[in-house]
Amino acid sequence: MPAISGDDYLRRIDQLKTEVWYNGQKISGPISQHPAFRGAMKSQAELYDIQLKDNYKELMTYPSPTTGDRIGTSYLQPITKYDLFKRGKMIRTWAKKHGGMMGRSPDYMNTIVMAFAASASFLKGKTNCFPERLVKFYEEAREKDLSFTHTFINPQVNRSEYYVEDSKDPIAARIVDETDEGVIIKGARLLATQGGMTDEILVFSAGGIFEDDNAYFFSIPSNARGLKFICRESFQKGDSTFNYPLSSRFEEMDSIVVFDHVLIPWERAFSYKNIEVGNHFQRSSAFLPFNLHQVIHRQIVKLEFALGVAEEIIQSIKIAGYENVQSKMADVIVGLESMKGLLTKAEANAKTDEFGLMRPEVAPLQAASSAFPTIYPRVIEIIQLLGASGLISIPTEADFNSELRCDLNQYLQSATLDAEARVKLFRLAWDLTMSPFGTRQTQYERFFFGNPYKLASELYFGYDKQGAREFVQLFMDEI
Repeated sequence: MPAISGDDYLRRIDQLKTEVWYNGQKISGPISQHPAFRGAMKSQAELYDIQLKDNYKELMTYPSPTTGDRIGTSYLQPITKYDLFKRGKMIRTWAKKHGGMMGRSPDYMNTIVMAFAASASFLKGKTNCFPERLVKFYEEAREKDLSFTHTFINPQVNRSEYYVEDSKDPIAARIVDETDEGVIIKGARLLATQGGMTDEILVFSAGGIFEDDNAYFFSIPSNARGLKFICRESFQKGDSTFNYPLSSRFEEMDSIVVFDHVLIPWERAFSYKNIEVGNHFQRSSAFLPFNLHQVIHRQIVKLEFALGVAEEIIQSIKIAGYENVQSKMADVIVGLESMKGLLTKAEANAKTDEFGLMRPEVAPLQAASSAFPTIYPRVIEIIQLLGASGLISIPTEADFNSELRCDLNQYLQSATLDAEARVKLFRLAWDLTMSPFGTRQTQYERFFFGNPYKLASELYFGYDKQGAREFVQLFMDEI
């Protein structure tokens, strides 16, 4: 089966009839028509359609090694630098369609599945590990162009460093039984973005495991029996793209995932009850460099979008001559160019790894991922400061379609834009920085890879500092 279209995606997800709860009610009709999901699902469908357009097909797809059909580049295991650059260009192409706002666009999870499968040899010979199942599943996902959500965070019951749950009835999802058919999971996990919007949910341990029952790695269909997604309140407050230019289209739902004695069939259990694998596979596999590679590409597009919004505000109200404005914009540019430079270095220094993949250099990608949680909130603050009260005085589309239009045309025009165009711009800036959607985006990027201090620690301990030390030691020897 070749790369799917947007209609294929929507039809497939609707047919699953996944158990999704929103605002105290179980969603009963097609999820793609539900107000909390339809905007993002329509936007995701448009991403799939890009794969099939003649002018994008060569970039967005590649020939299947098994069938020859054109399949999604997001599943491509890069062997050469050309493959790696192709993946990067594919990621940017999709990200530009949503301004970098969709952190779980299909290429994110497809990249993770690809990287894990390429690293399956790490599992070989280890207790309760089945690398052949992982490779077979990757091939199935690749050929069917499956979509994924994932979860690897436990509920925030106790954040102390060495907390071990002693609840009789599991809170964090764990293995509670084994049968001839597979393992049984009970409990909950966080934080499945796009929960209910995908074919599958991939679940894996992210380290810090002390008990066998918490070590597992599997993927199951989103409509598996006993599986349900409990959604937060939607930040999509209306369908008008004038009033809500971003949230009406790109509001990805976040959800709690509850496993109520969910059967994981043996063919979908890639590892279980192996603490070593649960704690180390993510770091020892190709997961980290390729996950970072996808995310940094998207985040750069997001910064480019934010830079464009900021500059449009500046030009619309003619404030470019002020030094404080220039200084703020210099901060945005430095952040953007720093991220781009780190990514360029990572790709330029890519080398073939132990799994045969052309792996980007991880240190600059880690540096970028450590910097972005500081860069992005600062960029958002700058847009808020540039827009000032203009981000508050923003009438709605209905106001412009009423008898108030003449007043609005007179009093809300700017130096370069008529009133409607000016309000449209400032509503875009508001939705990016101040709406529920915008504030979720900022919080999301702050903690995308987890605790920023942990990221800094991993960068510090993982970075090769020996050359710098030797430089200083030689210098001191000459004093």
